[in-house]
Amino acid sequence: MGRTRIVLLLVALVLGFQTLAYAQPAVKTGIEVLRDNGFKGLEGKKVGLLTNPSGVDRNLVSTIDILNEAVDLVAIFAPEHGARGDVYAGDKVSDSRDSRTGLPVYSVYGATRKPTPEMLEGLDIVVYDIQDVGSRSYTFISSLGLMMRACAEQGIEVMVLDRPNPLGGTKVEGAYPVDGFYSFVGEFRIPYVYGLTVGELAQLINEEGLNRGQQGKEAPLKCKLTVIPMEGWTREMLFNDTGLPWVLPSPNIPYPQSAINYPCAGLAGEFSNYLNIGIGYTLPFGTFAAEWIDADKLKDRLDSYGIKGMEFRTIHYKPIAGSSSGKLIHGVQYFITDYDAAYLTLTQFYVMQAVHELYPSVNPFGTGRNEMFDKVTGSDYVRTRFGASYKVRDIIQYWNKDVEDFKTLSAKYYLY
Repeated sequence: MGRTRIVLLLVALVLGFQTLAYAQPAVKTGIEVLRDNGFKGLEGKKVGLLTNPSGVDRNLVSTIDILNEAVDLVAIFAPEHGARGDVYAGDKVSDSRDSRTGLPVYSVYGATRKPTPEMLEGLDIVVYDIQDVGSRSYTFISSLGLMMRACAEQGIEVMVLDRPNPLGGTKVEGAYPVDGFYSFVGEFRIPYVYGLTVGELAQLINEEGLNRGQQGKEAPLKCKLTVIPMEGWTREMLFNDTGLPWVLPSPNIPYPQSAINYPCAGLAGEFSNYLNIGIGYTLPFGTFAAEWIDADKLKDRLDSYGIKGMEFRTIHYKPIAGSSSGKLIHGVQYFITDYDAAYLTLTQFYVMQAVHELYPSVNPFGTGRNEMFDKVTGSDYVRTRFGASYKVRDIIQYWNKDVEDFKTLSAKYYLY
């Protein structure tokens, strides 16, 4: 064999090994661990499954199909957007039959959000496998809590297949909801950003009596819970560190970065006819813009604050959907330059402060979405206090007040 050929062969082998190493995820999700352990815990049981399209293995095979081939899967439960992702954001999900398996699909985002005894009849265990986004107002963890409650009432086991928190396992931000403000976008007494995997969160909900029913009005119930942990995940990992494929859990979270952006902009996005936050464009939760904004002035004002871990650039775009569809709007796109230093949830409040300073006649709290804003922030304090001054400094102490308490509490449930 000639020297050139040997060199080429060695290069090919090195490249091949590099490709192979890249193709193997650093993290093994709960569904893969369950499968590798021979589906231990599901043998001989009638199984239900609460999932959506993000419930897949590393080869993008749906958990629905994996369980249907391996165990006695008899029912599927569909959260917001549907079990196969065929229902758009906010639309109600209807009971149906799964076209691939023929199994009954029961909606928990339609006539009821808590499974009824009839839906659970005959089941021994319900498995949960959905990619979380790490923010309290995303409805999938509420669906998990209501499923746990319903199963506790019927003596049915729950198994959570763990997945990474795309925000990592160290960042905690936001105050607890208060009585009168619990809802489907704020089901539990946890911070807005909670720094737990969904398996860890399920354990905390179960053991700490946070599973109090929708709007927190019922006594807590404890179900028989099993969590199948991941392998290889560590708390400092963001999703891109895992090597896993990202399957969007909902239409406006198309990329892992979208999950990080969601708590940075989603609260401001609750107000109609105020700021476009990239929804209806290619940067969901990644911008703040409007027709009437001078982009350069907004960027300069934000830069003057010296916000840690954040940089801004001007942006001009035409959304393709929503109230600003087809209109040229102007504003800023933000970039997280130091994730550890960045305070995600305060980003939108700094933007709202800057907008108020530049355009004091614009009042987001007069747009008719105050009730929803209060639900997602967990009280009316943030709205009323911030709305009186439009100064971030006036809400920081309140927004931070429960963080250390929760870090101490939640550490008991760390799996990693």
